[in-house]
Amino acid sequence: MRLVDTSAWIEWLIDSETGKAVEAALPKRDEWLVPTIVQLELAKWLTREVGEDKADEAIAFTEKCVVVALDTRLALAAAEVSARHKLATADAIIYATAEAYGADILTCDVHFEGLPGVTLIAKGGGQTQR
Repeated sequence: MRLVDTSAWIEWLIDSETGKAVEAALPKRDEWLVPTIVQLELAKWLTREVGEDKADEAIAFTEKCVVVALDTRLALAAAEVSARHKLATADAIIYATAEAYGADILTCDVHFEGLPGVTLIAKGGGQTQR
């Protein structure tokens, strides 16, 4: 399983140079883990940047992946992850979800840099894997 972070989704959706590198690392849809917090972030960004119709299309795509809702167990795990790795709330939820499902994370967000199980495709740079 691979959890695709919001930053990687956005780069892929806007078809940036970084997005092309992201595309090469995307999993098959049945191996694509999507936390509901990523759906929220995507819907918010896409609605603002490209409109509600495009946001609806992207969210419909996520529904064909493995969607994971935030529950008490994940919330408590995210609190621990946040304290341990000094991650913001959304990033901690994403990281805790990946850990709970034995998934790695594909991201363009440097806040995840150096964490185990993270493939970082930095904007304008190369790829690092842990």
